[in-house]
Amino acid sequence: MALYSLANRTTNVTTGNDSLEIIASSTGRPRLLEMGIWLNAATQTVLGLGRPQAKGGTPTTPINLQAEDPNDPASATTTALAWSVQPTIPLQFFRRMNIAAAIGAGCILTFPRGLGIAANVSLVLWNLTAVSVYDVHVVVDE
Repeated sequence: MALYSLANRTTNVTTGNDSLEIIASSTGRPRLLEMGIWLNAATQTVLGLGRPQAKGGTPTTPINLQAEDPNDPASATTTALAWSVQPTIPLQFFRRMNIAAAIGAGCILTFPRGLGIAANVSLVLWNLTAVSVYDVHVVVDE
């Protein structure tokens, strides 16, 4: 397996919406190993990480994760910040983060064995309250 990473800056700050989706390809089964979140404004931010009931439809600008080793093949896992149809809210969350209202406040989530994403399925970061724009990085094993 190979490691892939990507950093994004979110744009959706609306409560009850998703701000980032990690999307597995139709044949991939990536495992999320790490996610870091860092606020860009002094707004208390509460997020949840979970599997949506339905993944987003037609992401407008999906971005492939980047290989940490340049000799590895291109990643088939993507992230999205906007969609023609947004992902739906997860029924449960794996993690909930309550981040203090300070620029640069944040957290790092780790999943030692990897949080699995089934083929053609996704994980989302869901805005549980009004949130700040934030920088987020993900590391997956693919």
